[in-house]
Amino acid sequence: MPESNLGQGGATLWWVLFAGVAIAMAGFLFFWLKGRRMPGDHVFRASRLSRGNFLFPTQVAVTPTSIVHYTPQLFGAREQSIHMAHIASVLIDRNLFFSDVMIETSGGAGAVRCHGHRKADAVEMKRLIEQFQSAYYRDRRPEARDGRS
Repeated sequence: MPESNLGQGGATLWWVLFAGVAIAMAGFLFFWLKGRRMPGDHVFRASRLSRGNFLFPTQVAVTPTSIVHYTPQLFGAREQSIHMAHIASVLIDRNLFFSDVMIETSGGAGAVRCHGHRKADAVEMKRLIEQFQSAYYRDRRPEARDGRS
């Protein structure tokens, strides 16, 4: 009789262990999917090893017309978009391992602060913003609209 109780307890232990592993894998999958890369050509994702980005790494997408700062959250996400015409300055704070990027606006929304980007990504982000701003304002000149050079 004691052997049947031991066998039943062993089976229960296996089921508990299986359920724990399944829950851990579901949690890992949930956080991995929340942190996957946004679609687009110029998307910069912060490192999970940096401050505030372990579970939900922030991302910055740079397009020819705007900057999109995307931060996933437990339920939903926080997304801020700034048109290229409203970007006043870009500041890169290079630390020992990672860089912080601060994008100042000319009005409306507050500055966008992104922590934990690789140094090369931060420099490339700034270069792209300046390149797209130059192209935006070059195309907006009155001479360019009239067909004169």
